[in-house]
Amino acid sequence: MGNTLMLVKNILGDSDMKRPMEIMNKPAILLTICFSLAPGACKGRLPSDRMIDIGTHRLQIHLEGQGTPAVVIDAGITDRLDKLRPLQEALARSTRVVTYNRAGYGQSEPGPLPRNIGRESEELKALLEKASIPGPYVLVGHSLGALNVQVFASKYPDDVAGLVLLDPPPLSFLLGQDYGSLMAMAEKMTAEWQGIADSAAKSNDPPDRANASFFRMIASEHREMFGETAKLVGAISTFGDMPMVVLAAGRPNPAFGDLAEEYQEYWIGQSRALTGRSANSKFILAEDASHYIYLDRPDLVVEGILSVVREARVLLLLR
Repeated sequence: MGNTLMLVKNILGDSDMKRPMEIMNKPAILLTICFSLAPGACKGRLPSDRMIDIGTHRLQIHLEGQGTPAVVIDAGITDRLDKLRPLQEALARSTRVVTYNRAGYGQSEPGPLPRNIGRESEELKALLEKASIPGPYVLVGHSLGALNVQVFASKYPDDVAGLVLLDPPPLSFLLGQDYGSLMAMAEKMTAEWQGIADSAAKSNDPPDRANASFFRMIASEHREMFGETAKLVGAISTFGDMPMVVLAAGRPNPAFGDLAEEYQEYWIGQSRALTGRSANSKFILAEDASHYIYLDRPDLVVEGILSVVREARVLLLLR
């Protein structure tokens, strides 16, 4: 076993190493991420995958379906496009659906640092243009991806026909305004990822060295989420009357211990408050779902997204 895998094993423990693609209860992004072990884990590409040069690096994109507006999905931290494949396939029966791997994920090449969502929204814009996928788009973001698509919509409103936010991280926590007692856990996760990246870069094992860039990317994303990324999202005042759906998870995460139920209610309240950014918004609570709503309640997520697609189609016809 290479040095990187040994480091990850030490962090996660033997039992979690048996299911590295589904770590739901470890301190990570707000203690609720899925930890994907290594960027080389899914090397295969479907025929509809493409590598697009955006100038600074190449990004992997996957296309399915036909129709407008195109749905563009941005995943959570550490999650690659293959995790979104069931959702993409379900939506592709109704319209064109785009998933992609951010810099350093999957086959996408590492990108410039730091990895804040100002940079990542610009890279997504360049990717869609270089791939000749016309807007406006219905943007769907899960977790960190929900922060990314909000900034994209704020920077490029003419390119966005609707928004769907899947359990977005609570903004006031990211800004350091609430639940400061949990901040140490987030900082620890960033440090662990950065440590893995630094160790892997020095390894004599080629697969370990190849993994270094992935962990460097996610460490930067996580660090920036509590810095520049949070500031950019916090600066958004309104999306006007853009169609928007916000879905929140109702199931408390036991990793928060005694704070689990209280913190979940707080997270739900923060998600509900986001609907105030659009005069044309809807809030949906998936009471029986974890942070991964699109895995636990794909029916709710698909219908929520398609409701925005249908409304966007009507509005586009009226233009």
